[in-house]
Amino acid sequence: MAKIVGGIATSHVPAIGRAIAKGLQQDPYWKPFFDGFPPIRQWLNEVKPDVAVVLYNDHGLNFFLDKMPTFSVGAAAEYHNADEGWGIPALAPARGNLDLSWHLIESLVENEFDITTCQEMLIDHAVSLPMALLWPEHKDSGDWPVTVVPVCINTVQVPLPSASRCYKLGQSIGKAIEAWESDARVVVIGSGGLSHQLDGERAGFVNKEFDLKFMESLISDPAWATQYSNHELIEQVGTQGIELLMWLATRAALPGKVSKLSANYHIPISNTAAGTLLMENS
Repeated sequence: MAKIVGGIATSHVPAIGRAIAKGLQQDPYWKPFFDGFPPIRQWLNEVKPDVAVVLYNDHGLNFFLDKMPTFSVGAAAEYHNADEGWGIPALAPARGNLDLSWHLIESLVENEFDITTCQEMLIDHAVSLPMALLWPEHKDSGDWPVTVVPVCINTVQVPLPSASRCYKLGQSIGKAIEAWESDARVVVIGSGGLSHQLDGERAGFVNKEFDLKFMESLISDPAWATQYSNHELIEQVGTQGIELLMWLATRAALPGKVSKLSANYHIPISNTAAGTLLMENS
């Protein structure tokens, strides 16, 4: 059976892509954020995952407001990204893993999750940036060391899935991966957050205290955030900060207790509280 080696959560602010393209990793503004990745890359080089299941939210590249599924899973041979208007260079397509995609889709439907199945699927910066951050030496060649299964969670248009529902989704994903008849090593990646609001009266809002408490809860009390409604979470972390649902689902996919191997938190990155968290199954 497949083995889940751990989980990685990271922010995906589009400006990160521009910083990578311009080689600004050591710039004083960016260095505290990029400094969070060397320990994660070292861990990836040691555990050598074969597949990455990426939990993310689409920003209008694949889905738009007229068609917004709550949960969707990619089942394509490869996933292309494109210029979204942020000035981020498009990366080479990510290779899909059809066997795990269909196993995951069938398992989730059996567990009463109504999944939108995408046999053609575009991925935006929420997937391409984590790939470039975690495996930077492959971003130009496109020879990614992992195949990818993208799982998209709606955090854009109401009604949004609750924290409790996303936690259950993560649990079902984890159980499905462990039941997959393969000797593959799987890493789960959660892409989004942390606290930020990009518009309205609270534009620029960041809640460091809540962010750090949430990050710690993923290690010590993983279901802690499920006590909050989405309205309460948005009040705490801002409209776009609800992307922390991807971090929550990622943690839920990891079986049992986890060890925190690395964590990083930095504000602000383009008016966003940006963080990384590396969790390994104990």
